[in-house]
Amino acid sequence: MVTKIIVIGGGPGGYVAALRAAALGADVTLIEKENLGGTCLNFGCIPSKIMKNSADIFLKFLKAGQFGINVQGNVSPDMTALMEKKNKILEIQRKGIASLLKKSGVSVEMGRAVIKSLNMVEVAFNDGNKKEFDYDKLILATGTKPLNVADFPFDHHHILSSNDILQLDDIPESIVIVGGGVIGCEFAFIFSALGSKVTIVEALSRLLPLPSVDEECSKLLLREMKKRKIAVFCDTIVKSADIKDDQIFIHLELSPFTDNPKPKKLKITVFESEKMAVCIGRSALSSDLGLENIDLKTTPQGWIDANEQLETSVEGVYAIGDILGPQKVMLAHVASHEGIIAAQNAMGEKSIMKYDVIPGAIFTMPEIGTVGLSESEARKKGYDVEAFSVNFRSLGKAQAIDELAGTAKMIVEKESNKILGVHLIGAHATDLIAEATLAIQKGLTAREIAHTIHAHPTLAEIMGEVSLKACGTPIHG
Repeated sequence: MVTKIIVIGGGPGGYVAALRAAALGADVTLIEKENLGGTCLNFGCIPSKIMKNSADIFLKFLKAGQFGINVQGNVSPDMTALMEKKNKILEIQRKGIASLLKKSGVSVEMGRAVIKSLNMVEVAFNDGNKKEFDYDKLILATGTKPLNVADFPFDHHHILSSNDILQLDDIPESIVIVGGGVIGCEFAFIFSALGSKVTIVEALSRLLPLPSVDEECSKLLLREMKKRKIAVFCDTIVKSADIKDDQIFIHLELSPFTDNPKPKKLKITVFESEKMAVCIGRSALSSDLGLENIDLKTTPQGWIDANEQLETSVEGVYAIGDILGPQKVMLAHVASHEGIIAAQNAMGEKSIMKYDVIPGAIFTMPEIGTVGLSESEARKKGYDVEAFSVNFRSLGKAQAIDELAGTAKMIVEKESNKILGVHLIGAHATDLIAEATLAIQKGLTAREIAHTIHAHPTLAEIMGEVSLKACGTPIHG
């Protein structure tokens, strides 16, 4: 008998789960209430990178003379054209996903899903009609939405969510970004490059205050922000925001959440801005799913717990992606892999989801790529470690393309020379981290990477250089 699987949510976790289940012979129905591709494609990874690419190109135009190119006439960003470009690419990507699902025999239902009982889901369509679908196994991939803060809720004009930022018609003269995490830092560089006066407010003591990001990356990133005249307030929170005469008056105070034992006193407590973007977290999309009808409980924040096989407390019901919450890893590529694991287990396999070697990609300027343990994490776990760093400016390719800012840091176990973590900040770091990911996944030593020939002149040589340094035989580094 063919196994019927329903997947709720068509993001990078859900549609990959559907494709994998179909490949294993399941009768698969995918239910999506908005657009295929989820947050990543429609309001996250892809549109923000389209904007970053335009910002990068604009910055290169501004420095064209340094590259021996004479640009005549005015060069300026065109937000309308950029949004048109973004929307065109997103539509192409959505059609591509739809085509993949169709070729794989996955039925796609566009509507809102509600679990009515064990083995039954109801879909409410936009035209008002409803239809019931039965299932043998269920995969929940409903994701998240931007966290709305009660003290300064989104009005989608002055106070913006990360979704709103990606749909602006004009480049704001000034913008305050609340939250110095991944999303906040990426947007800070994009809008600064496009001409906005940007301010970041971060509650903790450093930018990108994530365990997976080494502190050296945060320090270099702060230095680059200062070069671009991005104002940064760490150890600080926004207490309130008042709108008057089409401006926002933002009230700051010292953060009660900071990990800094001696935060500096604020020199400014009130300032004004045209826009304020709130990028301080996500909230779960689980409240209207009908989970109570199958006795599936969530955490107080709405997250769904799942075991290492991604099965929930209800047999035959799996959960993947951001709906698992921050206790897992909220990244699109992790959701896709979780989708594969859940689909395989729904079809009777015994696959395990592992989170120990996951690359992180942060599209700031310069980019950041991380994998494995940071130096502080490694020491906390009891490893006897050594850390080695090499600057990107030591590379001929970095000099040739005028991308000098950046550092590669490698953390190795002292006795075995085994690589425990690699943290890159520099040009194309998000691409370069792949070699380090494979190295850690396979348990390689710095010596093995050092004895791997890297093509010259490339940015990939940074891995060779930092590995040579970790072996005590540095050349250019």
